[in-house]
Amino acid sequence: MTTSTKMNDFRQPTASKKLPRAVADAGAGIIIAVADIDGPPERVFDALTTDEVVKWWKNAELYRTAEFKADRRVCGAWSQLVQLNDGNTVIGSGEFAELDRPRKVVMTRRFDKHPFQGQRETTITFRFDPVATGTRVTVRDEGFIGRSEAAYGNAEIWEKVLGWLDEYIGLTEGAAR
Repeated sequence: MTTSTKMNDFRQPTASKKLPRAVADAGAGIIIAVADIDGPPERVFDALTTDEVVKWWKNAELYRTAEFKADRRVCGAWSQLVQLNDGNTVIGSGEFAELDRPRKVVMTRRFDKHPFQGQRETTITFRFDPVATGTRVTVRDEGFIGRSEAAYGNAEIWEKVLGWLDEYIGLTEGAAR
């Protein structure tokens, strides 16, 4: 086979595979989101579990994370203060159920008020797998049974969040090189 007729290996990373993707199974109450992030697993793990979150987790049109606190140990509490652009605030909180740096985080999450979820608690699992281009982050957010609108809406949000994370890590990793 000549190089002009050689087929690309479909298993190799491409720009379209790197983009954050999420899907909701509303009947099962689960969201799965995946993205390849341009940084090592330790770096991505820390950006999601420390107060570094306030630097990148924001939507300029709607809100910003104004405060994040975390006791990074099993059964340790975490909380965040989200400031909405209309002046209102939302508090998210939970605890860490599993911490295996840099491979995995399992945490609970509940908001004091949420337009679709109310105060229902969900469980989020982050998996960090090294890949040729950095870290593949897989998010499993479960607890949406009976809240299909929240599941579909949060699936869209996870795509955005993983995109913000990738942009932030890319900027900070690029500056460190």
